[in-house]
Amino acid sequence: MTPFDYTRADTLEAAVGADGAILAGGTNLLDLMKIGVATPSRLVDISRLPMREIDDHDGGLRIGAMVSNADLARDPRILARFPAVAEALLSGASPQLRNAASTGGNVMQATRCSYFQDPLSPCNRREPGSGCSAIGGVTRNHAILGWSDACIATHPSDLCVALAAFDAVVHVAGPTGTRSVPMAVFHPLPDAVGVPPALSAGEVITHVTLPDPGGMARHARYLKLRERTSYAFAIVSAAAGVHVEDGRIVAARLALGGVAARPWRAHAAEAALIGQPASGDAFAHAAALAVQGAAPSGDNAAKIVLAQRIALRALMLAAAGTPDRMPALPASVFEGDDHG
Repeated sequence: MTPFDYTRADTLEAAVGADGAILAGGTNLLDLMKIGVATPSRLVDISRLPMREIDDHDGGLRIGAMVSNADLARDPRILARFPAVAEALLSGASPQLRNAASTGGNVMQATRCSYFQDPLSPCNRREPGSGCSAIGGVTRNHAILGWSDACIATHPSDLCVALAAFDAVVHVAGPTGTRSVPMAVFHPLPDAVGVPPALSAGEVITHVTLPDPGGMARHARYLKLRERTSYAFAIVSAAAGVHVEDGRIVAARLALGGVAARPWRAHAAEAALIGQPASGDAFAHAAALAVQGAAPSGDNAAKIVLAQRIALRALMLAAAGTPDRMPALPASVFEGDDHG
């Protein structure tokens, strides 16, 4: 590991503008330092800052950047108003990591692309303009939406997918002031030479807000397809929510994970559901719209089919209700080719 200096910030003002890499839970940054991908000359530890509160906020919630993934997943207000967020958190990492990982750190975690994590492989994320070793390589888990020839990596977070689906906003403090960015567009997509950073130098995430979920509070789900059920990143995932009145959908939310450099909010799919009956046909049409424009970035065309199917299943389960109220669905809902 490259030698580095360590500073602990006792105030937010001390952290903002500090010359160094921000250290929160350290569950991602320290791993990258150990393998030589991240080589900061200084760590600025913000773990003691008073950003560990979850507060009510206009019917929604205000979540401090240092709230641990474990505390967020089991908070009664999250379970009652945003069950898909709890499901997303509990489907990621291990209990030990969830105890240490922070909300802000989860948002800022780096891609798990194996070429990015190999310091000997050219990577436009690590060194813009050096090339993308993933192109033409092993790409089973790479992007199918929003990618470019500069980068085909995906964002690994489960939490961010659920936050994006339910209109979360990321709040940032920096040397020039504060700003707020919707989670759905917080992570930039690749440009011609790489992926611009989500945060500018000296900026720190302070908190995340989730607005009032309305009628979707008890009709929201997060589903994740992975190679093993313990401690694996998503091949594809989906967060969905629906609000049904008198048999018709009046509001819908859908975001996909594991498909792009950021959580992929499916606005066209959501719009198509408004006014429709909560039926398999309506959800199948929405799921098809969710992957409209998708293209394989290598040997991963199967992800397009998988993403469409998990979007359909997430919508169906959200309509049925979150787990404590969810009736059994007939197996025919998920069998055959009628609904993708």
